[in-house]
Amino acid sequence: MTELIKYLDTIKEEIAGLIDHVPASDLDKAKNCILSAKKKGNRLHVSGIGKPSYVAGYLASLLSSTGTPAYFLDGTEAIHGSSGQVVEGDVVIAISNSGETRELIDAIITLKNNGAIIISITGNKESWIAKNSDIALIASVSKEGDSLNKPPRASIIVEIIVLQCLTILLQEEYGLTPQQYVKWHPGGSLGRSIKQNL
Repeated sequence: MTELIKYLDTIKEEIAGLIDHVPASDLDKAKNCILSAKKKGNRLHVSGIGKPSYVAGYLASLLSSTGTPAYFLDGTEAIHGSSGQVVEGDVVIAISNSGETRELIDAIITLKNNGAIIISITGNKESWIAKNSDIALIASVSKEGDSLNKPPRASIIVEIIVLQCLTILLQEEYGLTPQQYVKWHPGGSLGRSIKQNL
């Protein structure tokens, strides 16, 4: 129970620190970059390796349901042919806490060579990925919240929050209405609750 309390205290501290230092100007740049690409007919892809790959899948789904079509790109498969889903002018959001994940670096090199625009989110502003992205969103934590301080816990949470902030900015830009939202999310209790109030 002591470890659980420490974990919850850590999460509270890390989220409070993030809220005080949300990368607002870089989020605005990322929003405008995505909107510009969308207007030109280009697409948005989201990628990560390991635990961040699950964040990437969630983000692609959240974006798609709130007005920004997005596609999950497997970071490992990207150098084995899947980068073919990305064409020149497309935007790729690359997620890596360390910013030094070898497989994702190789994917980014491939994607940039194919003309993609890279938006990264990382906890390390001095990392290779941050320095080689067109836009870098920094979401750093001082500790993960457990005695090992290695398994990604707090870092995943702050990455998700920053990326959710990006989806809010995009959704606000579109002026998304319940009528539009339910077209993409008609199923489940969420879809039913909207339909009942229309």
